[in-house]
Formats: sequence, C-alpha cells, structure tokens
Amino acid sequence: MDALDAPVSEYAIRSGSYTATVSATGAILLNLQFGERDLVLPSRTGHPTPDYRGIIAAPWPNRIADGRYTFEGSALELPRNELARGNALHGLVFDKGWEPVLHEDTTVILETTVSASKGYPFSLQLTAEYRLTPEGLSITLAARNTGTSAAPYGACPHPYLVAGPTPLDQWILQFGAERFLAVTADRLLPTGERDVHGHAFDYRDPRPIGSTAMDHAFTGLAFDDSGRAGLTLWDPTGVGVGMSWDCSCPWLQLHTADRTPPLPTRLGLAVEPMSCPPDAFNSGKDLIRLLAGEEHRLSCSIFAL
Repeated sequence: MDALDAPVSEYAIRSGSYTATVSATGAILLNLQFGERDLVLPSRTGHPTPDYRGIIAAPWPNRIADGRYTFEGSALELPRNELARGNALHGLVFDKGWEPVLHEDTTVILETTVSASKGYPFSLQLTAEYRLTPEGLSITLAARNTGTSAAPYGACPHPYLVAGPTPLDQWILQFGAERFLAVTADRLLPTGERDVHGHAFDYRDPRPIGSTAMDHAFTGLAFDDSGRAGLTLWDPTGVGVGMSWDCSCPWLQLHTADRTPPLPTRLGLAVEPMSCPPDAFNSGKDLIRLLAGEEHRLSCSIFAL
C-alpha cells in the first residue's frame, strides 16, 4: 500500500491503454480514456459537475418525491436539492470528501461516511474502488451499516458514456430489458411499469438512438449465466464503449442528457445500473433494508469496443 500523506484532490490510475482520474470530492470518475479516446464525458476537479457526471449516488439513486418517506413507522424528510421538481436527488455523498485508503498505479480506493441526520437518521460507511486492467475499468461500491438499527439503502454509479466522435443521435444502442418505468412529465416521478415491446425504448436489438429522449429506468434486464447484464454503444465510425454490471443492480437508468438550448445538449448517454428504482424509499420496490453491521456491494465495469 502506498503511503498516503497530504490529501490530494484527484487520483490518476493506468493500465495498458486505459487511463482514469477519480476525484477526492464525491469519488467522481472525472475521466476514462482508451488511448486518446474518451469513454465517458470528462469533468474537472474544482469545477461544477454538470448533470452529476460520474458521481456515486448513495444512499439512494435517482429521486425521492418531495424528499419525504416513511421507514419502519417513522416519517422522515430529506433536504430537496432538485428544486425545480421538488425532489431529493442522488443521495448524500456526491459532494462529500472521500478519504483515500489505497492509491496504486492501477487502483484507487476511497471511503466516506454517512452520519445520522434528521432526514436520514442512519450511519453508513461507503467504500468505492476504481480498478483498471487491460480489459477496462471496474467500479465496486460497498456500503456497511455502522449504526444500531436497519437502514434503507440504494445506490448507483452515474457515468455518461461516449461512443465516439459522431453525435449521440447516430450512436447504436443495445441492451436487454423487458420493461421501463413510466414517469410524470413534470417531476419524473414513477407512474408504473410498461412493456418495451413496440415502444421507442425497445433497444433489445441494436439500432441508432435517433431523436428519442430518455430519462427512464428499465428492468427485466437480461442477466447471463455469470450473473452479469450489459449494454453496448457503438459509433458509426466503428468504435464504441460497453458497460456491464452484476445482479445487485436489477434496474438501469438511461438519460440522453437533453438540455434546453443554448446549453450543450445530448453530449453523452448516462448509464446508471441501480440497486432500486426511482422513489424506492416510498414504493419499497427492491429497496435494501441494510441491517446493523451488514454490508451491500455492487459492481460494474466500463470498457472500450
């Protein structure tokens, strides 16, 4: 293990043709390259992170309606940070300092804690590991309940993938999912599951994204015999990027990063393997009840095609 003396703001790792940089703030994946090619939309330390690029979302992914939920008989209310929609968005650690546990040529491991608060009266220790091999980047997130009672929990990584140099509309997307979660137009809150068959969101066979706008969660994912599901994104020039994840994430959020002009729009595709769907603190759907002393782990990988 390397000596970790004075704190630094970011950590670079390398293996083969892959390089990556992770921020000490939020454990954010700032960049990932294969050779000279970006595989994720890059960000810079010390600058605002647009659209939560590359963050770790925990102890919940996506939204909690009005920031309000009930857990084991207690009514609780979180601060609302998605002001226009009145929701609590992407958890409590995306802007926290994470402490280094290990930094080697190929690997960085960072930790942070979630201390009990009025809106989330539970205590967690989170550990994020970023490891490069010649095959790509693996991300592992572990959460351990350090409190004395059960805690509601969910999580996801939040990278924006980049297939290649052509516009997102031309990228060829493929992933296996049977259903998607319909949401309200104004607040993006769930209204129920729908079948993808015959819908614009059906990418079980590879085809261009086109003008389709997505900020939706998918489920009924196609896991293989090894317990992994995956997504591929090809550029028409013949290069691409892939992502896979384990069965701890039965949900997948995709977002085409649509923004109102003159802001830059549709620059990358957010691909977020999630342990639970949006607003799971209220629906209870796939919500993890993390017992005192218990640990939850999820893992995913990103690689060049």
